[in-house]
Amino acid sequence: MQTVGALLSGAQQRRRPRWLVAFVAGVAAVVLVGAVWALRSRGAAGGALPGYRIVADVPLNGDTSRFDYESLDPRSHKLYVAHLGAGTITVFDTWAGKVAQDLPGVAGVHGVLAVPELHRLYASATDANKVAVIDDQSYSVMAMVPTGAYPDGLAYDPDDHKVFVSNEEGGTQTVIDVATNQRTADIDVGSDVGNTQYDGQSHRIFVAVGGRNQLVEIDPATNKVVAQHPVSGCQGAHGLYLDWAARSAYIACEGNARLVMVDMTNWQVTGSDSVGGTPDVLAFDASLGRLYVASESGTVSVFQTDRKALHKIAEGLAGPNAHAVAVDPVSHYIYLPLANLNGKPVMRIMAPADA
Repeated sequence: MQTVGALLSGAQQRRRPRWLVAFVAGVAAVVLVGAVWALRSRGAAGGALPGYRIVADVPLNGDTSRFDYESLDPRSHKLYVAHLGAGTITVFDTWAGKVAQDLPGVAGVHGVLAVPELHRLYASATDANKVAVIDDQSYSVMAMVPTGAYPDGLAYDPDDHKVFVSNEEGGTQTVIDVATNQRTADIDVGSDVGNTQYDGQSHRIFVAVGGRNQLVEIDPATNKVVAQHPVSGCQGAHGLYLDWAARSAYIACEGNARLVMVDMTNWQVTGSDSVGGTPDVLAFDASLGRLYVASESGTVSVFQTDRKALHKIAEGLAGPNAHAVAVDPVSHYIYLPLANLNGKPVMRIMAPADA
């Protein structure tokens, strides 16, 4: 019999009658009760996030300490989740709908980034001020690369073959050469560094800097700051997503709980809207054009994006401390690791009600 995850993945690729999907998924859940803790009704349109349903609450390993960033490898159907408090990386199989294994020994892990073309996983071991370079086949640690103070977010530049690391307290970006696994530069970008992203159109790295409320632009060819773009109406710029095809930047502002949209052609703010308290991680479903903003308060805000304005289409309490979100653009499922749901850590999987 197929796993619950395989059944759901099959539904991603070809539409089936909803009653049939619900029936088959229900039968599989009985067989795999150890794998799926609570499979909710697939027909239910309700839930804590309007317009979305809870697909499953899948048990995770470890204690009820904090989770952080996630990174999806669509080729292997593996979702890597930083279990910060436990110092481990959870490898979640989205195809099977369960934990594949846990990778230990990454103390204080915050950021995690899968780079399938290199068959590597990069993770910021914040307690050691290093980045762990991990082989995604054997899951062995290939290198531990020194960084600045409090490494957090990560971005990969496939053109210059570099990984950029946000050192939140150090106010710098550490540059790692992926060919040698060596630290090659530290770039001063200012205090309170947030997330970092690579823009595949301009071939630049961008960094959200909360202390200055700026998007700092770096030329990765020279490892130099080339521009500092102010983000008006934003206090505590932290989360960042670049829709570089649409030339739009989205910045989550911790200090005033807002999402700000910036036009990357002229660096003008084109939209701003409220989100949950202390917004953190952003995720984008390109096929639906939906941007998700997850907040420390547990609120998830959903925006339908275009090139001109923000359009909030849903907002609600998705789960306690649901501040990290990842999205599968094929199934449209969103993945929210919850540190403590009724005394247990779980992966909450949600989907649009009509998906």
